[in-house]
Amino acid sequence: MTGPAEPPAEDLSRLAELHGVATSYQPSPDRTVAASATAVVRALAALGVDASGPGAVRAALAARERELRERLLPPTVVCWGGGTPEALAALPAGTRLRVETEQGETRADARGLPPGVHRLTATAPDGRTAAAHLIAAPPRLPAPRGRSYGLLVQLYSLLSRRSWGMGDLGDLGELTAWAGRALGAGFVQVNPLHAAVPGTPTDPSPYRPSSRRFPDPVHLRIEDVPEFAYVTDPDRVRSLLERAGRLRAAVLEKGELIDRDAVWELKRQALEAVAEVPLGPGRRAAYRDFLAEQGQALEDHATWCALAEAHGPDWHRWPEGLRDPRSQEVARARSGLTHRVDFHRRLAWLTDAQLTAAQRAAREAGMPVGVVHDLAVGVHPGGADAWAQQEFFAAGMSVGAPPDAFNARGQDWGLPPWRPDRLAASGYAPFRSLLRALFRYAGALRIDHVMGLFRLWWVPQGHPPTEGTYVRYDAEAMLAVLVLEASRAGAVVIGEDLGTVEPGVRERLRERGVLGTSVLWFERDWEGDGRPLPPDRWRADCLATATTHDLPPTAARLTGEHVELRHGLGLLTRPLREERAEAAADTAEWLELLARLGLLPGPGGDAGAAAEEAGIQAVHRFLLRTPARMVGVWLPDGVGDRRPQNLPGTWDQYPNWRLPVADAEGRPMTLEELADSPRLRALMEAVRAAAGRPGGDSDGDGPAP
Repeated sequence: MTGPAEPPAEDLSRLAELHGVATSYQPSPDRTVAASATAVVRALAALGVDASGPGAVRAALAARERELRERLLPPTVVCWGGGTPEALAALPAGTRLRVETEQGETRADARGLPPGVHRLTATAPDGRTAAAHLIAAPPRLPAPRGRSYGLLVQLYSLLSRRSWGMGDLGDLGELTAWAGRALGAGFVQVNPLHAAVPGTPTDPSPYRPSSRRFPDPVHLRIEDVPEFAYVTDPDRVRSLLERAGRLRAAVLEKGELIDRDAVWELKRQALEAVAEVPLGPGRRAAYRDFLAEQGQALEDHATWCALAEAHGPDWHRWPEGLRDPRSQEVARARSGLTHRVDFHRRLAWLTDAQLTAAQRAAREAGMPVGVVHDLAVGVHPGGADAWAQQEFFAAGMSVGAPPDAFNARGQDWGLPPWRPDRLAASGYAPFRSLLRALFRYAGALRIDHVMGLFRLWWVPQGHPPTEGTYVRYDAEAMLAVLVLEASRAGAVVIGEDLGTVEPGVRERLRERGVLGTSVLWFERDWEGDGRPLPPDRWRADCLATATTHDLPPTAARLTGEHVELRHGLGLLTRPLREERAEAAADTAEWLELLARLGLLPGPGGDAGAAAEEAGIQAVHRFLLRTPARMVGVWLPDGVGDRRPQNLPGTWDQYPNWRLPVADAEGRPMTLEELADSPRLRALMEAVRAAAGRPGGDSDGDGPAP
């Protein structure tokens, strides 16, 4: 290949622009950095565009300009609120339209269409024709009903006395029922429950899944599977339950880390026994309905799972004929693995049923939102989605983040990005399918790195993140699909828009009814004196919280223990004295504001543990003083847990994604103990009072009045 620096800069820049590939980026508003020629050329190559030399660039540029000049319609057209799509304004006079709606109608006009994804055909007077997908979406999502507060928790960390070594969907159902009835909570937000890539050890991060389309059966509550009661070997059942008890005790009583692999191995054995139990007629009919609903997507997922058992979890290393999901070799292998394929299809069905039950429990407990699920930004390159949908992924590229003030080296997340051109050509079919699957059991959806609907930082494999570039997506189409599917489900959408956000992105999200995310410690008057932002100046269209799974719990921040943790792991980039002083000054400014607002006692007030608890309550009272539509309470904050669930910048130095919820002394707490905790109850009573909600029952067993 000719060196990437050879193509004329003007031609390469123009070619890149026409394909949505950036040639520069701004790490800060006052600074512009040129993207490397290698990144631009590699990104274009991943989009099927040859820019390897001057001649190739000129030819590709001419072809692209001719294509754009001659085409009647883009591959996907967006129509908001039944109006006329903007893309139709440029059609030649006299062009005839034909719209075949999702509902089965045929129309000669693209105005006033019902919501859905329709087929549009245009015929120009000169005989040229073009077909496009037409996404008709409501103008915006409705705001959440009223104002609500809720709990945030990583589900694996929430163990009850019935868990098999990690929190499960039975625990989620219990938590939502209790939080809704006893605490007046409107929602419970959990981590992504996507299917993980199997392996030893499995990557414990829920943000690098094998599939975002299907959930992970490791979250199943085995005893809640109806067929488990009919396993005919009592010794087998007894052995499973005894081993489950040992896994649970290891975490809760012996202080061991959550061992996802051990939990899955035990549950897999239990589910193998369950699979031997014939389904009754009603259950069999329900299973067949599920298979029909899920179609090819489930067939592909189950096939990947079966092939991964035989050939390992990275499909790039499988025999060549098995790397193409549509090959004859895969069809033959599927036929030979019928039993295993059906096993994995059934696991998807069982997990879907328990997820649906958890959301039903939340709604029955009076929650207006219910379970808030989390959509990871991408998938593992060797996993099921990347195999089944590989034509939609950009080969040789990885998603990450550019260098900025917080990370001079940039970031590479190891996730292959979707190709915007293939998405548009399909009418965003993979995105629609993904959202529809998640909204089956979600009252709301949190979208990790929601800025990815607009652009993503692509890093060529084998290169550092500093040598990447942004690639743009059709945000109007992505948002239209999101609004369409969420409105069909009656669900709320929350975008995680923390960090560096391109100008205009938050405004466009708000215009379409997508809530943002505001974290207390980051809300400062950055355009003024930099001091903490008073509550009346916060935005309303957001989920407001004190912390997240990637940040220190509130107790650690108030005491400065988060600095000591990073120091002990060698993660500080400045002397410990400076880090301590800066953290203390930051916290002091917030405490001063809380005291000034009458949310904290003044000098001479509480000290020690009492002061810490009062501080945590004050922080959450403050959040309820903002106009935020949703306020989230990090469940570990309710019992004084000091440890973050994930410490960015670490791998094996810290037990990321493997810690149970614990009290201030680090003692793991069960769900039952959490429900009985006076400290948690006091915090939630403070939240409830600040929200102006009536009090709950005294013992937590009955509905709130």
